[in-house]
Amino acid sequence: MKNIVELKDVSKLYDETVALGGIDLVIKKNEFVTLLGPSGCGKTTTLRLIGGFEQPTTGSIFFDDVDITNVPPHKRKVNTVFQRYALFSHLNVFENVAFGLRIKKLSENAIVEKVDKMLSLVNLSGFEKRDINSLSGGQQQRVAIARALVNEPEVLLLDEPLAALDLKLRREMQHELKNMQQQLGITFVFVTHDQEEALSMSDTVVVMQDGEIQQIGSPVDIYNEPINSFVADFIGESNIVDGIMLEDRLVDFAGSRFECVDSGFGKNELVDVVIRPEDLVLIPAEKAKLTGVVRSVNFLGVHYEMIIEAKDGARWLVHSTIMEPVGTEVGLGLEPMDIHIMKKVG
Repeated sequence: MKNIVELKDVSKLYDETVALGGIDLVIKKNEFVTLLGPSGCGKTTTLRLIGGFEQPTTGSIFFDDVDITNVPPHKRKVNTVFQRYALFSHLNVFENVAFGLRIKKLSENAIVEKVDKMLSLVNLSGFEKRDINSLSGGQQQRVAIARALVNEPEVLLLDEPLAALDLKLRREMQHELKNMQQQLGITFVFVTHDQEEALSMSDTVVVMQDGEIQQIGSPVDIYNEPINSFVADFIGESNIVDGIMLEDRLVDFAGSRFECVDSGFGKNELVDVVIRPEDLVLIPAEKAKLTGVVRSVNFLGVHYEMIIEAKDGARWLVHSTIMEPVGTEVGLGLEPMDIHIMKKVG
């Protein structure tokens, strides 16, 4: 796919505070990209720089290989949907969506055709004359999206647009947004701190921390092959323990040696070992290298969450559809492909 947005060595300082520290980022045409990270990591700053609402302290921003670093927002081929939808309460649904088209002085017939098409896309046909204040949060969000899309941007920026919705509606809108992006074939750049949201919607996830990009990859790659302990811990839950990489595909941790699938480390190199809780399988203690006692059990609907305490005091988080009562000694089985090795930082 062709590159549509590129940030080259872009930084942003507010007085002495570094909001973004010299990042490089390439966004491809027709891609759904999510900027993911905790509050203050720089994801919204990155979005605002792409939209032209902020100017970088250093670096350049390109759109279709053209430098747009100093181009004002209204001249960029992007539109933005904010967390607070910023709808016009004195205008009905139709006029909210038509607002940008009227500024462009399109004919009435063209405006009606485009607005009707967008309202159909966001499942709001028949709502044209409704008062904005009479709509639910999800409906208002759809209006905001329709208003942004009706101007046919090449890139749509979405700054945590689902944050104000309840969980059920949020999940419904996740699917709708992804479907819209695929139907329209335009680039979406989405900001969220919700890991599940990022994994379920995105083609590419950009994980950020402290103004730096930690890892870029597909949701599967980010989840299964985290590059460091921050990514491993932030993207889903993980067991992270100290280990020694004895040689290629052989690691020592928790007092035993385990086959793994990783290579390229030095002999006897100190490493971090990452094991997802759903990859640990309860087996009889006498058949396991890893053993422990069940200390807590929580039922979470689709699985049980258990804490298993090993003899060395280590506590293993396990997700399983099988439950063993508190106080039971159990073994933990795992396959080589379920053991992920990371280099230690620092």
